[in-house]
Amino acid sequence: MGVTYKKRLIRDKAYIHDDEYYYNIIRKNIKKYRILQDLTQQELADMIEVSRGYVCDIENESRNKHLTIAILGRISEALNIEIGNFFK
Repeated sequence: MGVTYKKRLIRDKAYIHDDEYYYNIIRKNIKKYRILQDLTQQELADMIEVSRGYVCDIENESRNKHLTIAILGRISEALNIEIGNFFK
């Protein structure tokens, strides 16, 4: 049931996670900030000019939809959240 994330060794010292690890953090944070602002998926979709299905796909880990930096930037601006907060 739990997901195992691969780590890679960088210069024999530091470890980093794979892309899916970061996408999953971003997904959860997009949904969290959207809900905190009492927005529906449709309202956020309208704000960033994409379909509600696209927002649903981004937020839903099982759909494995990846977003671009440009879309993340639009979401950041729409929610008035610093883009770096999506990675925390």
